[in-house]
Amino acid sequence: MFFRNYFFSTVLIFILLNVIILGGIRIFLNLNDIPIYDYRLIYNFIFSNNEISQYENLSELLGYDKNDKLLIIHADDLGLSSAVNKASFDALTNKHINSASVMIPAPNANEVSDYFQENPDTDLGLHLTFTSEWKDYKWNGISDNDSILSLINSNGNFYEKKKEIIKNSNPDDVRKELQAQIDHAKLIGIKPTHLDSHEGVLFFSPEFFKIYLEVAEKNRLPVFVPKLLAPHFTDDFPKPKKLVISKMYMADESISFEEWPNYYDSILDNLDSGLNELIVHLGFDNDEMKKITSDRIAYGSKWRNLDYDVISSPEFKASLIENNIKLVTWREIKDILYP
Repeated sequence: MFFRNYFFSTVLIFILLNVIILGGIRIFLNLNDIPIYDYRLIYNFIFSNNEISQYENLSELLGYDKNDKLLIIHADDLGLSSAVNKASFDALTNKHINSASVMIPAPNANEVSDYFQENPDTDLGLHLTFTSEWKDYKWNGISDNDSILSLINSNGNFYEKKKEIIKNSNPDDVRKELQAQIDHAKLIGIKPTHLDSHEGVLFFSPEFFKIYLEVAEKNRLPVFVPKLLAPHFTDDFPKPKKLVISKMYMADESISFEEWPNYYDSILDNLDSGLNELIVHLGFDNDEMKKITSDRIAYGSKWRNLDYDVISSPEFKASLIENNIKLVTWREIKDILYP
């Protein structure tokens, strides 16, 4: 009797400790705007070794050596505003970046379509959008609001916060709107080369992540999945065969504006072999961007202009050469995965 009681007491204590630990971690993630509410996924993020293969022989298939350092320099958020578009178009035209993605529901997506018609070889993907994060600058989905009610707030827009969309949305509505954004992009003349997720919304829920991968495969499009998402893949959900994993680099709020050039220089100096993606957010620090982003520093007007200044600088270009970095695109990867 003693040993049985001791055993059950020990098990109960173990369970309670895990509940407390996982609950505390969930609170921490929520406070840091990382809305993961699935306990199994939280557990995998803590205890997974994140070992995952990129794609067998990808470097060789792209025409490079196995140990070469491959890099996609990718601009997010095209379509957000004219200032973002102008900076991004300039960077694409002058080869400061070699890839980008457009927010189809955003107000200025048609400007991106016009640019693509004139520059059809552009490596342009879709920045699948399910949030409307700026305080006084809003949009909703491509689908009729009545057909995706769980994605729409009381003001008729997408939710502002990632956690709101994770908590409130119906997976069927997510799938419907995701496909609608792909279909609308093609309707306005864009031939996407890949898919990624605005604010990473589709990365935080196991169900939404699976939809993201399934819709990508259905549309024969490569999909951006950084290595840090390896915990999603388990024995029950193995990594799909046609999935390319990359290592991601992106500035965050821990970096002061004064350190911006040094941050990017350190990335290039320490780049790993295999596929890497450097994500930038471009724009000009003008009245339009100041008005849109007035309530935030992160990804705000000055932030975007600094990104533009760094990646367009002679020093950045020289560092690419000095570090023997090979630039590749999602279009090239698409040709391998879906010839």
